[in-house]
Amino acid sequence: MADSETLEKKLAILAESAKYDASCSSSGSTRSPAGGLGNVARSGVCHSWSADGRCIALLKILLTNACIYDCAYCVNRRSNDVPRATLTPGEVADITINFYRRNYIEGLFLSTGVLRDPDYTMEQLLAAVRKLREDHRFGGYIHLKLVPGADARWVEEAGRYADRVSINIELPSAASLGQLAPDKGRAAILEPMTLAGRLITESRAARRKSRKAPVFAPAGQSTQLIVGATPESDRHILRLSESLYQRMDLKRVYYSAFIPVSTDNRLPVLTAPPLLREHRLYQADWLLRFYGFAAEEILSEEQPDLDTALDPKAGWALRNLHLFPVEVNRADYEMLLRVPGIGVRSARKILRARRGGALGFDALKRLGIVLKRARYFLTAQGLYFGEADLAAANLRERLLALPAPQKKSAQQLDLFAGGAESQEHFSATVTGEM
Repeated sequence: MADSETLEKKLAILAESAKYDASCSSSGSTRSPAGGLGNVARSGVCHSWSADGRCIALLKILLTNACIYDCAYCVNRRSNDVPRATLTPGEVADITINFYRRNYIEGLFLSTGVLRDPDYTMEQLLAAVRKLREDHRFGGYIHLKLVPGADARWVEEAGRYADRVSINIELPSAASLGQLAPDKGRAAILEPMTLAGRLITESRAARRKSRKAPVFAPAGQSTQLIVGATPESDRHILRLSESLYQRMDLKRVYYSAFIPVSTDNRLPVLTAPPLLREHRLYQADWLLRFYGFAAEEILSEEQPDLDTALDPKAGWALRNLHLFPVEVNRADYEMLLRVPGIGVRSARKILRARRGGALGFDALKRLGIVLKRARYFLTAQGLYFGEADLAAANLRERLLALPAPQKKSAQQLDLFAGGAESQEHFSATVTGEM
């Protein structure tokens, strides 16, 4: 293993290079090896996230930031003049174990640039996680990146060792991929994603029949889309995400606002990353996954982009005022979820509480239901408490005037900053009541 000073320099380079990958998450696994090191189920994996959705409880590094590809949007592109570093599989395993024993991390997020070719690179990644699982008997969380174009056998092996696998689509269309990442083919990305989705589904089915059946990526797979580097509309992006959820059995699609990290005339000139657009896409994605919405309901050909001023559920409600107000004592669960301001937890509270009798607005407040937006779209025991009629032209303005939740900034965990244990890290996952 390299001396500590050299290794620290490598880590600094590879942790910095990894920070632009947003598809880092740690939910859904219960790995617990008898007598091994680490336990996802018992000790737990921290669900703390940075402002752009990155999980900070994992050691998040690249195996290497050297790359044979020259993707225009990537800081690690072949033509970029940046410091390069590469870890051996043994170094990755040793670092992970040492950090885990010091209680710095709960697991590993391991991605990479592409060395030589996809198959060789996947061999190196798998050698690292194999050392962790077999030599160190590490039972903590591992999220492993799949390399586009790697052979199917590496995908199958990755799912046996990793809790979650992911491969980033990056760009929303084949045309954009061809323009900004000509070394990558669409098929090279979609084929391993399709295979992983099939193996995950088969593993779950087999596990339902026998708990002794082998596990494949029990925390599922995810992907990332870059927002703002190419001209695709929000509607295009959401329809793609919807298709991935339905066809690839994805756990989650992550959206990453385009940050200009290299100079290239194929890239747009932005004054700032489109962070608000990213935020709205996360909210719309939440509606797809948990609120029963279809992409075509959220956006249309006539309105292909999300309203940055209003959350997407409020926007949908304003376009469908003929469905409101709904009576809180009669509306079914699916319709309650479509009321602005009522989320999954609030809808379930209402269903439970109204079994004991009809609910008025005072009862809703006692339940902790936030009514500052919902009151415009609800009646309770036939009474309407909105300050403006639903047909009023200024309803949108009233919704916009409501105070927005306070947000706090955060940054990726610095492995070497002094006093890291005292730094505050805040949640930025989109779990709010929309």
